[in-house]
Amino acid sequence: MSAARAAMLPRPYRITRVRRELRDVFTWELEPADGGPPLAYAPGQFNMLYLHGVGEVPISISGDPAGATLVHTIRAVGAVTDVMRKLGKGDEIGVRGPFGVGWPVAEAEGSDLLIVAGGLGLAPLRPAIHHILAQRARYGSVAIYYGARTPADLLYRKELERWRGRFDLFVEATVDAADTSWAGRVGVVPKLIDPHQHRFDPDHSVALICGPEVMMRFTVAALQNLGVPDARLFVSMERNMHCAVGLCGHCQLGPEFICKDGPVFSFERIAPVFHAREL
Repeated sequence: MSAARAAMLPRPYRITRVRRELRDVFTWELEPADGGPPLAYAPGQFNMLYLHGVGEVPISISGDPAGATLVHTIRAVGAVTDVMRKLGKGDEIGVRGPFGVGWPVAEAEGSDLLIVAGGLGLAPLRPAIHHILAQRARYGSVAIYYGARTPADLLYRKELERWRGRFDLFVEATVDAADTSWAGRVGVVPKLIDPHQHRFDPDHSVALICGPEVMMRFTVAALQNLGVPDARLFVSMERNMHCAVGLCGHCQLGPEFICKDGPVFSFERIAPVFHAREL
């Protein structure tokens, strides 16, 4: 059976661990239930997760590409994910994939990296971060900028703290609204990007951006103002994907299909339709 055909058939996976991240967000660690090899994927790709008799949803892969388990971080926002939230260790689901175009981590070697995430957008970027840190010597300076609504909404907080403790990595986080427990920055994510605080070469930097579309629009504008070329800005688009192969048309954005041509796009490619909210 060809790899393309195999990707269209749900493969059984068993949940080996469930971790509650936030009030409505949970992470699954999965392993093949058929005894076969683990799924190989590129940072930034996604899978279709299937529950028999319930439905199927596209979810970004959020684990370490070199790890032994398949990891997905999921927000319970609809009928399928609400049922998924009730599953536990030992339960089985179907997995189709991987699909889509990932982050240009190989092409970015030798460049400074700016990784900008908002809210749950840190999950699709997490595999790229793991890959980059495992190959740290192949990149220039690396900065992670992350924002959430409140301190309680920070995703992977312990991991962020570990990354911030590294000497070869710059990490800055912000929240929209703080409480007395928060001693960090307050404000929007694009305001974190300050070349006086973290130096990078705009002409030789690559930016990986994922989050709410309004956050990505302002981040792109901030990086453009600092001189980062459009061809070096990469955004991950979130649209309603159903088939994962560009047939149903639900995720069409102008001439592009998010599931097939993305979800990661260079801004240079997607700029003509990026600001058209009605598309």
